[in-house]
Amino acid sequence: MSEVDDNSRVSRRRRKRKSYALLVLAAGIFLFGIAAGALYLFLQPTTLRIAVGPPNSEDQKLVQTLAQIFARERSSIRLTPITTDGSVESIALFAAGKADLAVARGDLGLPTNADSVVILRKNVVVLWAPSGLPPKGSKRQPNPKIKSIDQLAGHRVGVIGRTQANVTLLRVILAESGVNTDKVSVTQFAVNQIAEMARDTTLDAFMTVGPLDSKITRDAIAATAASRGEPKFLAIDVSETIAKKHPLYESEEIPASIFSSSPARPEDKVDTVSVNHLIIAPRSLSDSKVGAFARQVFNVRQQLARELPNAPKIEKPDTDKDAALPAHEGAAAYFDGNERTFLERYTDYIWGVILVLSGLGSVGAWLQHYWKRNEREQYETHRDNLLKLISKVRQAETPEALVAMQAEADDMLRETLDCYEDGAIEESDLSVIGLALQQFHHAVSDRRVTLGSGAFDAPRMRAM
Repeated sequence: MSEVDDNSRVSRRRRKRKSYALLVLAAGIFLFGIAAGALYLFLQPTTLRIAVGPPNSEDQKLVQTLAQIFARERSSIRLTPITTDGSVESIALFAAGKADLAVARGDLGLPTNADSVVILRKNVVVLWAPSGLPPKGSKRQPNPKIKSIDQLAGHRVGVIGRTQANVTLLRVILAESGVNTDKVSVTQFAVNQIAEMARDTTLDAFMTVGPLDSKITRDAIAATAASRGEPKFLAIDVSETIAKKHPLYESEEIPASIFSSSPARPEDKVDTVSVNHLIIAPRSLSDSKVGAFARQVFNVRQQLARELPNAPKIEKPDTDKDAALPAHEGAAAYFDGNERTFLERYTDYIWGVILVLSGLGSVGAWLQHYWKRNEREQYETHRDNLLKLISKVRQAETPEALVAMQAEADDMLRETLDCYEDGAIEESDLSVIGLALQQFHHAVSDRRVTLGSGAFDAPRMRAM
């Protein structure tokens, strides 16, 4: 074989090895890019849309402050507030899938797929009746006409708030108290109509639904007291019965002097009922996202109180699965200390990736074997030809024939080593060639002796 052909073959093999190396490098870069992209997406914060309203309400201020704190703290969960006209519209957006979270009252007909995440506050029912203004110059307080709920039949009640939920709640209280709801007239007033309600002498009692520290409730009581005399707070004696029959409501107590200390309003604690005002999430929302959101809310409660002085006391929802409005599984896992770790959450995915990589490795090995099948076949041909050469050596007639066979064996060895360097054959295959070459060498030596050519100066065969 000429030197030119030998150099050409070596050049082709180098180009082939270079192409294979480039292919492996490209595959490595591709896999690294996929891993880097997956890590980038995993570390990106999750943004949740939350419906809240009405504009400029305490709820909206609370959500906006939470969103600002989350963004400032670079939290894993971010909030995008969607301002609505109120809880009814917020629930509608939530039901339509246009909001991931919503702020709403628990008795407003929530969608069946809604779960609670955090309780922002408890809205308590406050019922009172005016006692009448004392006569001029008299220090004696008039005796109120209505002293208990069962005396409301045949009277009118002014309810602050346009939502139908307040009227529904009043009718539940009346019915459980043994009052015929058809005999009680209800007139609703907007929150900016407190003065008008206080001046309406046709009203015999009043009702608000809100937090105990509500300015609206406090202003309404003060306004009616100024226009109609000191209030007589009406206790809901059947509050526990209502809570058992209507799980969305809870039995509560109004502490003494909560609305005013001088004069004391009320003078003593009063039984009542409450309904939760909370953030809800769809059951389909990821447990990890909801758990992370609940954790962030509770972690920033003190900071929230500093930035928003009127911030409510945030509480955890009922994590019992039998609750009327159960906690989302992600939130419940956080509150109960049952959150799964990273490995617990993603073990299945990790094993899946390992299986995929293992499969890709097997496919890669098969492809490598397939691409190098020609070199493998070349090795097998050289192995067989080398064995045939051993037989030909024993039949050689001249020393020149032995030299030619040695040159042919050298070429076979060179190409076999190239196959080994390319990974087409294993080290065990190389050992087989080495054994065959050893036998070939012995055969050549023996044949030279037989031909009487012991002094023949033939090129030494390259040892393996």
